[in-house]
Amino acid sequence: MDSKLLLQLYEKYSRELYLYFYSLCHNSSLAEDLLQETFLKAILSLSSSHKNMRAWLYMVGRNLYYDHIRREKKQVSLDELEWEAQDNHEVIDQVLMNEQKKELYHAMNQLKGKQKEVLLLQYFGQLSQKQIASVLHITPENVRVLSYRAKKELRKILGGG
Repeated sequence: MDSKLLLQLYEKYSRELYLYFYSLCHNSSLAEDLLQETFLKAILSLSSSHKNMRAWLYMVGRNLYYDHIRREKKQVSLDELEWEAQDNHEVIDQVLMNEQKKELYHAMNQLKGKQKEVLLLQYFGQLSQKQIASVLHITPENVRVLSYRAKKELRKILGGG
């Protein structure tokens, strides 16, 4: 991959990818590691002619995160993960200055599985339904349904019905 293209990709997508990774793991150093590994994979295997580099970066980063979880699952207890999440709340407070965004962020963290991921990719990553389907290996229709159900669940969590 051309170094100029890689630099452009990094400048354009690193912040949103970092926020996506942090939203998944609640750990700033892990989010940084995932970001670096994602761009390392881009250097090693992403061709300059790839049609949708942004979606590819999200897909690779997501896969790296779940690979990390599988490796660490045996070594890290749930209590340690909760402790790390509590320590890193001050980081998210800096990133999400607006009180409404904080409330929405906490509500989104109560969502489970792919519902949470669909909304993160849709609103924080600003990916299309087709791109999200590609990242999550599901159909665009499934993305639409998951998004609808996740928004409905968010309304319940936020007390809006």
